[in-house]
Amino acid sequence: MATPITIKRALISCWDKSGIAELAEALQKNGVEIISSGGTARHLNVHGIPVTPVENVTGFPEILNGRVKTLHPGIHAAILSKRIPGHMTQLKKLGIDPVDLVIVNLYPFIQNMDQQKTLAEMIELIDIGGPAMLRAAAKNYEFVTVLHHPGQYEEFLSVWEKNGWKIPEDYNFKLCSELFFYTSYYDSQIADYLTAVTPGQKLPERISRFYIKTTDLRYGENPHQAAAVYNPPGQKLENAKIKQLWGKEMSFNNYVDVLSAAAVVEEFTEPAVTVVKHTNPCGAAIADDIATAFLHARAGDPVSAFGGIVGANREIDEKTAQLIHENFFECIIAPDFSEAALAILKGKKNLRLLKKMVPLSQNAIELKYLSIGLLAQEPDSISLDRQKLKSVGERQPAENEEADLFFSWKIAKHVKSNAIIFAAKGRILGVGAGQMSRVDSVKIARFKAEESGHDLQGAVMASDAFFPFRDGVDEAAKAGITAIIQPGGSVRDQEVIDAVNEYNMSMIFTNIRHFKH
Repeated sequence: MATPITIKRALISCWDKSGIAELAEALQKNGVEIISSGGTARHLNVHGIPVTPVENVTGFPEILNGRVKTLHPGIHAAILSKRIPGHMTQLKKLGIDPVDLVIVNLYPFIQNMDQQKTLAEMIELIDIGGPAMLRAAAKNYEFVTVLHHPGQYEEFLSVWEKNGWKIPEDYNFKLCSELFFYTSYYDSQIADYLTAVTPGQKLPERISRFYIKTTDLRYGENPHQAAAVYNPPGQKLENAKIKQLWGKEMSFNNYVDVLSAAAVVEEFTEPAVTVVKHTNPCGAAIADDIATAFLHARAGDPVSAFGGIVGANREIDEKTAQLIHENFFECIIAPDFSEAALAILKGKKNLRLLKKMVPLSQNAIELKYLSIGLLAQEPDSISLDRQKLKSVGERQPAENEEADLFFSWKIAKHVKSNAIIFAAKGRILGVGAGQMSRVDSVKIARFKAEESGHDLQGAVMASDAFFPFRDGVDEAAKAGITAIIQPGGSVRDQEVIDAVNEYNMSMIFTNIRHFKH
């Protein structure tokens, strides 16, 4: 176990002076020498706290209107030196004493980004010496403690006192980690600001340090919106998750729909195909082979399938390619394409063929950018535990109904709320998506199914959330639906269950909701 750190000497340089006088007073009472400069030194002197001026340590005055004062070996050697014989001998020879605590916060560049300041004024708010001292202290965390924000002072004092006026290395390591995250964020905000003010540029070259523009798109969701693809530095999209094998350049909407299609078919271990329009599956099916699955998926809503995105979870073979070739689609995404399939599909120059390199739906986190900031959530990857399902109707689901209920439930997760799925024999028959009331989604699902010529007698229905009234069940019964799967949890659940029993339906409660916004 590492030896706890004894603090004998501290360097303090803070733009934000909140709480710094109180902290410095506690340091002074415990015999800690304080080195400081400029405004911080004056602030501490006003509060009766003596300091050693930085220029006394460096032997060099502040120059360039304070731009250079701490960038000196007398400061950085004191911070970076390890407490080992070789380093200590060198410091003693040079007349430098080690620094054990660095308390620095940075010029308020970030706080002024939304102010009406000129570029020249913002440049002057870029801190140079501060980050250098902070990073040096964090790098030497085995021997030096680093604080970069007033919010850390109270905890620091508590840890210091609790450990007999010493600092344990594990606490220093935590502070080190926090510091490097902060300084990287600080630099990323400077980069974002400078990129954003580039004249004549609609979209920045980078979105923080994490994403760099790799491809300009023709336009976004609509022709008047600029759009681009951003990827981590050094990584292009085709080297990461998908690779375009054929066809004209991808559009913004193509990318969004392709990922939606891939996510749908990744729900299934059986051969599965979906046809997606505007991120919603208008058709989907599982079958013994991929060609049959494609035929059933296309038949789910052949009108809406026109110009759609096809997703498959198996290699596209020659037979499936011939069937696809008879129709107009924008994109096909699959784990692979046979050589024969490629030869057929490349006959359509505008059809985009994409090979899925890795699973696309297994993201560690989902992000959504809004005008107020960034939202993050875990992906909706929960699976049904059949032992926890509850059959709530007087009639139990038949075996074929149960299989279709589980199929439709997987699809419902990928349809915009309010989502209703009609299905039978492992295929979608009708979809109601994105409506403001659930009963309207039921009506639309019935209309789409009947428009496509599907017989709904004996079909099942999945709902992504509970039915607030029995009207959704009434409409489903009119259509011929015999079994329902839904989360349950409405204050009117009993009213809905009573309706199910009146129609001799079966119904399963999952206790899992699948909203998609």
